[in-house]
Amino acid sequence: MLKADKALIDGVVFGFDFGLKRIGVAVGQTITQTASPEAIVASKNGKPDWDHITKLFEKWQPKAIVVGLPMRLDGSEQALTQPARKFGQRLSGRYHCPLFFIEEQLSSIEAESRDLKNRHIDDHAAQILLENWLQS
Repeated sequence: MLKADKALIDGVVFGFDFGLKRIGVAVGQTITQTASPEAIVASKNGKPDWDHITKLFEKWQPKAIVVGLPMRLDGSEQALTQPARKFGQRLSGRYHCPLFFIEEQLSSIEAESRDLKNRHIDDHAAQILLENWLQS
């Protein structure tokens, strides 16, 4: 796992909202500190579609990866916290990008409130957590 100083990251950054069935992906820019929903990657039994993720990395060539860590409202870990951490470490190892985690609570609920017509809101949740990271 590559570690880096957030202040040294310049350019395109990926945000991931990890789930056992779907993984939301957002692409952001450090200069504008904005992000956009990019994709929803299928995951079967917690195993991501690595081919889909590889195509995204080839297309965008991000400088860093941000993975949301699902946390309870009191800040304690929940069932998906460790699998999300493991996913982030695998991403960093596979694609040789610095990895950052951001605690996330309720990003999916916030995404639903932004777009009630879209049933799969994982990419919007990834956008929210990535924008939070970029602006922090």
